[in-house]
Amino acid sequence: MGRKFTPLKRPKTLSIGGATFDLFLIAGKNIPEQEGTITLKIGGKIPVERVVESAGGGACNTSVGLSRLNLRASFCGIMGSDQWGEKLKQTLIAEGVNIDPATIVENETSSFSIILTLQSGDRTIFYSPGVNEHLQDTTFDVEAVAHADAVYLNHLSDTACMIEDDIIRTLLKKPERWLSWNPGGPQLEAGHTAPDTASLLRMTNLLLLNKEEALAFTRTKTVEAAFRTLVKSGVEKICITDGKNGSLATDGKHRYRCPCLPVPVVDSTGAGDAFGTAATWALLTGNSLQTALIAGTLNAASVVGTIGAQEGLLTETQMRKKLSQRLLTVETTSL
Repeated sequence: MGRKFTPLKRPKTLSIGGATFDLFLIAGKNIPEQEGTITLKIGGKIPVERVVESAGGGACNTSVGLSRLNLRASFCGIMGSDQWGEKLKQTLIAEGVNIDPATIVENETSSFSIILTLQSGDRTIFYSPGVNEHLQDTTFDVEAVAHADAVYLNHLSDTACMIEDDIIRTLLKKPERWLSWNPGGPQLEAGHTAPDTASLLRMTNLLLLNKEEALAFTRTKTVEAAFRTLVKSGVEKICITDGKNGSLATDGKHRYRCPCLPVPVVDSTGAGDAFGTAATWALLTGNSLQTALIAGTLNAASVVGTIGAQEGLLTETQMRKKLSQRLLTVETTSL
């Protein structure tokens, strides 16, 4: 299932998941880090260097990223009618994303994050799911899935997991439809053998995880073991990112390793979405898995050089120019 996709020049894509309004507090040197932790004094008043507003959330990020790469992108998720929801809506429209499959909820707060960005580029996120919790059967546009050439399923909240049945039923009717999937917390906790999860894995063309997620999802201790487990689950292609150590992928026969592009990290928010977006674009348009790894790495490197998850997302012209420069080389070995 899910392996009959024929590459298209401009496929219609549908990103399913969340949209979040992000407020970045750039702390700089004002909050020191020590062994992966920070300390905030109760009652203290901590200055920040600047404040940046940005659209974010998995499906918002990936739909904007796919649109920048010249695909016909749609967003399927929930936004509020408040000022944050209006900003999210206007961002998607300005980026050329179709929001017809989205649902606007009145008189409730949109999903909202306050992101404390540290000098290292790492961050601590204060998050309220807001209206994202309303992504359920009654608000989910199943017909949008039926009319898409490719689906990008992003992290889903606990309450949104009920739409998995609808997605599975719709994908079963059209085996040639593409599925990229980045499982979220509920799926990772349940593990790769949970019934709906196992069904989705058999339909997945491209599975996207970071190293910690891959090990938790498969209950394994190494990336190699995770790869073997996921290949047996029926996934066609798997990409696992590992921060500064680069990224790995497999097609079930070979293992590919791409180094990280050495760039200054300003903010790591959205790096995973940027990687997955570009890797998906590469494969949808007929490129190899090796090229997908490179494209994902280039997009992520561009995003971490800016504040926010979307500012640094590459356009198709920028991506093709960077790919032509051969900045990265992929190592290939047997799985």
